[in-house]
Amino acid sequence: MTEGDEVGRLYLCLGRVNRALRREASEAPVGHGALSALATLTRQGPMRLGELASAEGVSPPSMTRIITVLDELGHVRRTADPADGRATIVEATASGRQVVMAGREARMNALRLRVDGLLPAEREVLRQALPVLEALATRPDPPGPPASDNGVEE
Repeated sequence: MTEGDEVGRLYLCLGRVNRALRREASEAPVGHGALSALATLTRQGPMRLGELASAEGVSPPSMTRIITVLDELGHVRRTADPADGRATIVEATASGRQVVMAGREARMNALRLRVDGLLPAEREVLRQALPVLEALATRPDPPGPPASDNGVEE
């Protein structure tokens, strides 16, 4: 097996686990893109709409649509940027932060059920692999254009 095969397998596996968790945690109150945007706002604080789109790896028009829905639901607040009235600052509201917590809890429960279903030896292998997976997750993004699909939320 070549290194490329292993990278491909890891890529497919991470994507499949992520999709399965989204599916199994379908009681999340908003979709994945909206939940990811809210999580970014909760973690990083208020930011310009364009900065949020860049952080999420989506186009500004796509982010505008997501924020419009979140605003209508009361999960974000938009204000004019005091430094540039043409720009908009977006921040998560208390209900938005609660949505993030509920979505995270639903996905954690789904993952917990999957991990609990592993054999003890498989859980041990997974535990030993955690430092390597954490290193992959915290490595800085390589230079170049942002990915069009951030795929895995925080």
